[in-house]
Amino acid sequence: MDQSTFLEPGISMKTKQKHIYDYEIDITSDTAQANVIRLVGSNKRVLEIGCGPGSITKLLCKHFNCMVTGIELDSEAIKLAAPYCERIMQADLNSSEWPNLMDDVEKFDVVIAADVLEHLYDPWMTLQRMTSLINSDGFLVISLPHVGHAAIISCLVNGDFAYGEWGLLDRTHIRFFGLKNIEALFVQAHLKIIEAKYVIRHPEETEFASSWLKLEPTLRDVLLSGMYSQVYQVVVKVVPVSYAGMAVPLVPPERHPISAKVALWKSRLGRHLSPRMQECIHECYSLLKIKL
Repeated sequence: MDQSTFLEPGISMKTKQKHIYDYEIDITSDTAQANVIRLVGSNKRVLEIGCGPGSITKLLCKHFNCMVTGIELDSEAIKLAAPYCERIMQADLNSSEWPNLMDDVEKFDVVIAADVLEHLYDPWMTLQRMTSLINSDGFLVISLPHVGHAAIISCLVNGDFAYGEWGLLDRTHIRFFGLKNIEALFVQAHLKIIEAKYVIRHPEETEFASSWLKLEPTLRDVLLSGMYSQVYQVVVKVVPVSYAGMAVPLVPPERHPISAKVALWKSRLGRHLSPRMQECIHECYSLLKIKL
């Protein structure tokens, strides 16, 4: 099954072939990218770290009246993002020298790292360096994938923890975080979470649907009962511990009773359908843009 089958709702494949991270974002959707943009808000001076080809950048610039400075390593991505940036600089975030690029730049209202920290050798130190670049009223907006998703567990059970070109097991990911690890990441950087958003996906709506459908139905039921089992990504707004704002614990929202029953019903129905039949049904619903 190709990538488009499980592309996040709200992200179009129209430009996907140009660059692996070049996509259109529906700002009303529940994707991580849309949540990042909404948390940033309007009329901000923004530093976007790892801006890629500018998928988030162009929306902040064109529709939210933000002035964006970008940092990116990929030369091709820089060419695509440059039209939407006041300034864009090439830098390797794994180097300790990149913050020196900001020596002559005024501090920012917001610093973004959208699906960036999991690619770095030392995300803890990178967070500290990012924090030094916000002003006295500033904040960070960070999105991270959640390795505790039930679909990832299905890969482990099936003995096939295979990296891919995108998603939770993007081959360029070198750090993995559960929800408690994400909390600890910010605590160690002397930051506090003041707002959290969650991207919730049933395993069949992910890139690991085929692995999930190989599990025995009773095991699927058990995995779906986990509190964090359907948290696909986390998006947080964080500030230094000395700043105003009440810290909030990073726990997923309580699952609505109806949603939990629907998930269990889907799992039990799957017992009577072959894996291929379930994939065909999912493909048909995806083509019709109906979320199961």
